Amino acid sequence: MKNKKNTHLSTSRSNRKKKSKLVFWLLLPLMLLILAAAVYSAKLYATAQKAVDSSYHTLQRENDIKVNPLDETTSILLMGIDDTESRNLGSARTDSLIYMTIDPNKHVVNMVSIPRDTYTDIIYQEQTYEKDKINAAYSKGEEQATIESVENLLDVPIHYYMTFNFDAFLEIIDALDGIEVDVPITFSEQNAEGTLDKIHLEKGLQTLNGEEALALARTRKIDNDVKRGERQQLLIQAITDKALKVGSITKYSDAITSVGKNMRTDIRFNDMLGIAQTGLDGKYKFENYVFDWTDFTSNGASMVELYPDSLDFISHRLRVSLGLDSVDNRDELDYTFQTNGLSNYSGSN
Repeated sequence: MKNKKNTHLSTSRSNRKKKSKLVFWLLLPLMLLILAAAVYSAKLYATAQKAVDSSYHTLQRENDIKVNPLDETTSILLMGIDDTESRNLGSARTDSLIYMTIDPNKHVVNMVSIPRDTYTDIIYQEQTYEKDKINAAYSKGEEQATIESVENLLDVPIHYYMTFNFDAFLEIIDALDGIEVDVPITFSEQNAEGTLDKIHLEKGLQTLNGEEALALARTRKIDNDVKRGERQQLLIQAITDKALKVGSITKYSDAITSVGKNMRTDIRFNDMLGIAQTGLDGKYKFENYVFDWTDFTSNGASMVELYPDSLDFISHRLRVSLGLDSVDNRDELDYTFQTNGLSNYSGSN
């Protein structure tokens, strides 16, 4: 199969298929900002607390790491699953994964999307199973297996997780009256119900509703799965920007309710509020990372291999943000990463 490389690692700071195949998890920044706003309204505060409390789901993790989100960098794994029954989060696989770190002191959010077909060890309860696509971890042990597998892949700790189902994405954007997005190309795509070519978008800056934003994020016609990860990260920023501008208690309340009934998390309300409050001191800057990768076939199935040097570089950057690695020449402002393209699996079965 033909190798696919990104021209270089992206650290862009700009604010720029079917229903059964893609779910969105783009709601963490929005949730944090909503909770920050909740400080100013007793009604909104109570709504937010109820939504988060009803979504709380703890895990039995051996290496549970405690952090203070008010003054320590906090890591969160965002998981998207295909499940449209409210509060019935029972999908067999994750369709989307984003790992992020939030630094309350430097006001920096680091994010990386993990392609769902990434070939890696599947780990559950500290036991390593055979290699498979990363999205298969959820079928082995839901959030706990996914967390352990991602921690092993990226060599980073995960302090918290948030799992969202499909409904959350559509409802949250519609509750905010849409988000402003620079659509990169004119295209048509299926709507959420799987009807062919019901969503048509023209190239250019415009306001998208939930269905339209979903179509932009899920389409395969304009690039590939890894590029979709980039677009999904940009949509996170678009949602965040709109949440800052809404200024309506009713809209915030509707958004919180939509999130709460479509989410599962092990973040307590007070911790989530603490993370949100760190944003009151100043706007966060986003650092978006994208893996260099190639594809190969294993037992007749298409897999994604993250180039080892790209995986090592991004892992280093994430570990630096968490205070686990020392800064070196790879962290200098003028440093540009370029993969050597060496693969462990491409070209062989």
